[in-house]
Amino acid sequence: MHSDPAHVREFFAARAAGWDTRFPDDGPAYEAAVTRLGLRPGQTVLDAGCGTGRALPFLRRAVGPSGTVVGADLTPEMLTAAVRAGRGADGALVLADCARLPLRGGVLDAVFAAGLIGHLPDPGACLRELARVTRPGGRLALFHPIGRAALAARQGRRLTPDDLRAEPNLRPLLDGSGWTMTGYTDCDDQFLAMASTKA
Repeated sequence: MHSDPAHVREFFAARAAGWDTRFPDDGPAYEAAVTRLGLRPGQTVLDAGCGTGRALPFLRRAVGPSGTVVGADLTPEMLTAAVRAGRGADGALVLADCARLPLRGGVLDAVFAAGLIGHLPDPGACLRELARVTRPGGRLALFHPIGRAALAARQGRRLTPDDLRAEPNLRPLLDGSGWTMTGYTDCDDQFLAMASTKA
């Protein structure tokens, strides 16, 4: 998978219209991962790299009508697909690069990022930006609805030790980017790394 922003945008633009039909059974995994964030009513949460917005209804439910949900994505076609799916009502959709967010510092209580980290040209820079816009002690969920080995098999590649999502690689990356890893799960049906911003 390309990590250059133009290639990422091109890749997802071509697949946006049919994205949800490719992965119709991911809803429960998204819901469980959002639950792990421990959001409370009234909080503010960002879905970074929101794609077609599959997490937005669960994030909205977690923060309630008094909370704020923002979905940011680099690909206009993905945001259009989110609106067509009716998910624009669950949060404000913003066309933005997650490495340069149009948000003030410390405004978020949490960040949810599904499938994002493998598409970043500079993961550390993006994680630093996500830490910048998250209050001290705020939370991050790096999520994928299948685990690393299953994802590698789906993509026709071998799982290698330099995989960014491997705990020995991800932990120091988070630590150097303003986050502290607080949980890590990698099994066939889910990848989920939890972190909190440093005080």
